Amino acid sequence: MLRRDFCKLIAAAAAARTLPGTAQSNEGTTAGFNTLRETYEQFCATPESERLFYALVDGRIVQKKLNDADWSPSGWGEPQELPGGSWDGVPMQAPVEGLNGDGPYQANWDSLLGYDVPDWYRDAKFGIWAHWSPQCVPEFGDWYARNLYEEGSPDYQNQISRYGHPSEFGYKDLCAQWTLLNWEPESLIQRYKDAGARLFISLANHHDGFDCWGSKHQPWNAMNHGPHRDVVGEWAAAARKHGLRFGVTVHQARNWWWFQTSHNADKSGPYAGVPYDGRMTKAEGKGQWWDGLDPQMLYGAKHPKDALPDASYVKNFYDRTRDLIDQHDPDLLYFDNALLPLGWGGMNVGAYFYNHNLKTRGKMEAVLNIKNVPDKLAKAVVADYERGLTSGIMPYAWQSETCIGEWHYRRSLYDGPGEFGGYLAPRDAIHWLIDTVSKNGTFILNLPGKPDGTIDSKEVAVLDEIAAWLKVNGEAIFETRPWTIYGEGPNAVASGSFQGASISALGSKDVRFTRNKANTVIYAIFLGWPEWHAQIAALGLSSKTNPGKIQNVSVLGSDAQVKWTQDADALHLQLPYGLPVANAYAAALKIALT
Repeated sequence: MLRRDFCKLIAAAAAARTLPGTAQSNEGTTAGFNTLRETYEQFCATPESERLFYALVDGRIVQKKLNDADWSPSGWGEPQELPGGSWDGVPMQAPVEGLNGDGPYQANWDSLLGYDVPDWYRDAKFGIWAHWSPQCVPEFGDWYARNLYEEGSPDYQNQISRYGHPSEFGYKDLCAQWTLLNWEPESLIQRYKDAGARLFISLANHHDGFDCWGSKHQPWNAMNHGPHRDVVGEWAAAARKHGLRFGVTVHQARNWWWFQTSHNADKSGPYAGVPYDGRMTKAEGKGQWWDGLDPQMLYGAKHPKDALPDASYVKNFYDRTRDLIDQHDPDLLYFDNALLPLGWGGMNVGAYFYNHNLKTRGKMEAVLNIKNVPDKLAKAVVADYERGLTSGIMPYAWQSETCIGEWHYRRSLYDGPGEFGGYLAPRDAIHWLIDTVSKNGTFILNLPGKPDGTIDSKEVAVLDEIAAWLKVNGEAIFETRPWTIYGEGPNAVASGSFQGASISALGSKDVRFTRNKANTVIYAIFLGWPEWHAQIAALGLSSKTNPGKIQNVSVLGSDAQVKWTQDADALHLQLPYGLPVANAYAAALKIALT
């Protein structure tokens, strides 16, 4: 992930101004644009000099061809809005009908706003994510597949020293080395369940274009290459066997822009001007281990920097994601995108997911995650905040997700000093969970796997600390709802995506609240073990929160008596000593109301 367009919030709001999916004007377009003339496989097989592309120039869609003389690789991809409306440079109107499937949900925001989040998700609160793909093979962190083609970058240097020059040994060759020889999905799922996770999420594909299941529309997949196993399918089976809900994450939409670096070449040195292996075609694989495969299907077709996604690419994205849904019937589908990606592709697959879930479950149990969601669309999905927090209780369920280290495995974090190396400290992970739940959210933690299919001992150490805390205090987290206010205290977190580091500011004088569904119990969670004398102003009899009269106060995980008085100004507490060690990170008080 490593994100990048951090805030497409303005663009997201612009897209929401006109709820898309209605009839569109053809003004400013060129014949052939947004037309399915061929499959993406056929598009990729077309010689570079013969491929037709489309771009927005001076407010009009024009036809283009690749010109190597002025080519440069694109980045994250931020196309302008097209005449008639679009998202990610793709019109909202699909060139074919019926892509939303059978059911009440149509491919427009008006229809998706009829969605209500299921109770299972609001109850789950904590999930574990395996953000795992062939990019973990070098153990060099996230975005390795792109960055190994960035001349002079640390990833490029690592690639040359360990594997060879990217013109000779590129990302496609790393895919074959993702073996997962020691992967035992059931034992890992059991560990995650023991740690308190109610939801497990598997990466289905990343921006690198490699599908981690037996994909029908992408031959570069985990059944055909690397582990020769249906990674998503085995995760799904293990999660469901152990009673966990199952989700998948899809990042492939950005491949059109993200992987253009693979078509570049060194500008200096002995390989100057020698194209990287992104140039390779299916014909060049004859006699190689990848014989019969087209590297263009993995890396994406080389295109002008301003080229809009071809309709065949959008349809391939739709087909692959629909195949993922059909094969593995996930409870949760996450897109690593601001709003639903690729115009009509994402809108239709979102509607299809909802309709498919209704058909297979008999009621709505689906959760659809996207990013940078404007308030007016928040009810239609579950908004995701990458490495993010919010400043208050959100009106609709939302999701915060972060990683224990980097999104793909980085060995140097394990090699760092101390019990937890360079990983997220258990204290911060637990506080992140508590803060998120107090504000109507669900917390997802990524534990990136090693290339052999295991997680390392320091990842286990962090997880064990979380497990110990939840074993004592889980009652204050699971199946709870936000109270009147989320908390009180002298410190605050920063709101928004990529603001998660601010969680470290919270301490033992900060309190977060949750409540049971019956509203007969309030849980007050101190983010650290407070001093012997403590008070909670929001629970005073004269507080604006109107807490009601308190009947009893106890500390979760302890039979020790708490001395307390509820006065007008606050709930005053004398807290016991000798509490479970896990409470050192955060202590949860159970406050029963009369």
